[in-house]
Amino acid sequence: MTTTNAFVYTTYIATTPEKLWEALTSSEFTEQYFFGSRIESDWKIGSKVTYSRGGEVTDYGTILKCEPHRLLSFTWNYVADKSGRAEPSQVTFTLVPMNGSVKLTLKHENLIPSDIVDRDDTFEGLNNGWPAILSNLKSLLETGRTLPPVSL
Repeated sequence: MTTTNAFVYTTYIATTPEKLWEALTSSEFTEQYFFGSRIESDWKIGSKVTYSRGGEVTDYGTILKCEPHRLLSFTWNYVADKSGRAEPSQVTFTLVPMNGSVKLTLKHENLIPSDIVDRDDTFEGLNNGWPAILSNLKSLLETGRTLPPVSL
């Protein structure tokens, strides 16, 4: 579902909540599936979370909720954002175990129209980037390999 206020994406991954949590919160994993991005935080409510590439922070926020193996929510600020948005957007990952797999739902809220890019030949826009990232995560956890690099 895509609107100008929120983007929601759900996938089912053949893994455990513990392994998926580790993949969401460990730089060892994020660098593999999240376009080389390294995540860092102490995972406490009110603490900072950063994503960086090549030693440069690209995205950052503040932890709002952190319930290991169940729920992770934080504000999201893109360093290069020139939109003048009034407040940061918010990302929430919800993990629900389901008979040997995990239902992962990503909800990215407080969006503005420019956050959604209505093109299928790009990773620009949250609606194009998140599915690519989460598909890569799913492949990594299920096969031990990420998807082949794609250049558009």
